[in-house]
Amino acid sequence: MYALWHTDDMPTPVRFDAVLQRQFLAELAALWPALKGSLAEVAKPCIRPNCPACAKGDKHPAFLWTFTEAGRRHCLYVPAQLVPLVRQGLDNGRRLEARLAALGPVWLRAWRQQRDAGKKKG
Repeated sequence: MYALWHTDDMPTPVRFDAVLQRQFLAELAALWPALKGSLAEVAKPCIRPNCPACAKGDKHPAFLWTFTEAGRRHCLYVPAQLVPLVRQGLDNGRRLEARLAALGPVWLRAWRQQRDAGKKKG
């Protein structure tokens, strides 16, 4: 003999951090792109052999994004049209790091609050 049970009425356990997770994911979407590192404007000679600016000793402005990967520092050339987006990404990366630092204690307090609420019920 088989019995049918409807699970619609059964309470589903809700994670203690479900609300925090939804809030964080909504904030995270607004922080795209998020980059870590720094952006520097440098002056570099070009590769053209008869460049008048380089011949006078003037150099051309260029932007470099410096970041760390696997413990090693790397630099990548950033085209001028991407500089505003890279700056926004670096600002967003700093905001994300600050949010993550603030989220840890809030997350742990939420867990403790749920744990203590369970002790009072039982």
